[in-house]
Amino acid sequence: MVATAATSSFFPITSSPDSIDSKNKKLGNGSTNLGGIKLKPSASSGSLQVKANAQAPPKINGTTVVMTPVEGFPSEDAASSLPPRTFINQLPDWSMLLAAMTTIFLAAEKQWMMLDWKPKRPDMLIDPFGIGRIVQDGLVFRQNFSIRSYEIGADRTASIETLMNHLQETAINHCKSAGLLGDGFGATPGMCRKNLIWVVTRMQVVVDRYPTWGDVVQVDTWVSASGKNGMRRDWLVSNSKTGEILTRASSVWVMMNKLTRRLSKIPEEVRGEIEPHFMNSDPVVAEDNRKLVKLDDSTAQYPRWSDLDVNQHVNNVKYVGWILESTPLGIVESHELCSMTLEYRRECGRDSVLQSLTAVSGVGNLGNMGEIECQHLLQLEEGSEIVRGRTQWRPKNAKSFGKMDQVPAQSA
Repeated sequence: MVATAATSSFFPITSSPDSIDSKNKKLGNGSTNLGGIKLKPSASSGSLQVKANAQAPPKINGTTVVMTPVEGFPSEDAASSLPPRTFINQLPDWSMLLAAMTTIFLAAEKQWMMLDWKPKRPDMLIDPFGIGRIVQDGLVFRQNFSIRSYEIGADRTASIETLMNHLQETAINHCKSAGLLGDGFGATPGMCRKNLIWVVTRMQVVVDRYPTWGDVVQVDTWVSASGKNGMRRDWLVSNSKTGEILTRASSVWVMMNKLTRRLSKIPEEVRGEIEPHFMNSDPVVAEDNRKLVKLDDSTAQYPRWSDLDVNQHVNNVKYVGWILESTPLGIVESHELCSMTLEYRRECGRDSVLQSLTAVSGVGNLGNMGEIECQHLLQLEEGSEIVRGRTQWRPKNAKSFGKMDQVPAQSA
């Protein structure tokens, strides 16, 4: 119907086939000679009216030709009385064309609405393709993450490894958004020229509450100076809807030469790249200065190729899972990790064989009944220490401890 309406707007139908047949009979057996041109009606042309003005020469081969008016074709006098042919009076019937286009658009809109593609929850569109943005005077990087089904554990909450991966991802994207990402894993262009990489030496994490499947978390991160040759990076993880603080973390990073695998001072060129992005603020987690002890008994771990990062050493998040492997099962089933302090002492590679050691050092000695403290050690098979750690566990469904309301403002 739409096609017919559109066609009729360009080619108006004014005559029926019966009227055409009657006119053909008047013209003599359906054919007419006009100056040697024969016009024969056909079935396909029966629904169209063709208008034309023709003027035959006064003589053909010495014979005078007398033109007689033919029905359906105006005479010279009638043609001269017609209005001049212009662009406007040759346009189609726009009302018909507009009606056809409206019908098409209404049908398309109806089909589009029937698809029902819109998400049921508006938070499903939180930063689906971006990598976050710089906020708070260009010193804080913010990125949202949706907790996926494969990132939760048996209790339907995100695992500690998931949270650690979010922290690492925002740190790398912060460097990228600030224009400091060179050809390395978070290394600036100046670091790449000098074969330098970042390595973490200390990490403190406090989990007030674990997000659940489908939650959208907002991760804020910023950097500050740590001594003469270090950098501190802090994170604040909150619920994007309610603003509730879920996790706080603070870490210390130093530079290492990726060829010699030795620690390095911060070159002045690199210092000039990173210092404009430093925020003068206190750590979000108070430093735990208690000594981390060495342990004895062990459980072996074997790094795989997938455990390595682009700097060709085991990613720091992998150590967390290996440390927790030796935690007694009874603690894991009845308690949840609420804080963790790690000291990274040495890197390990693909062919290393690691031993994970855990000892329960205290029960209810933190002022809260039911809380448990564990000491951890991750070492090479021959005894070299990789990571020392301390974890604190609270009974599941217990109320969170410690509060922090917002991203700290830069100190004067």
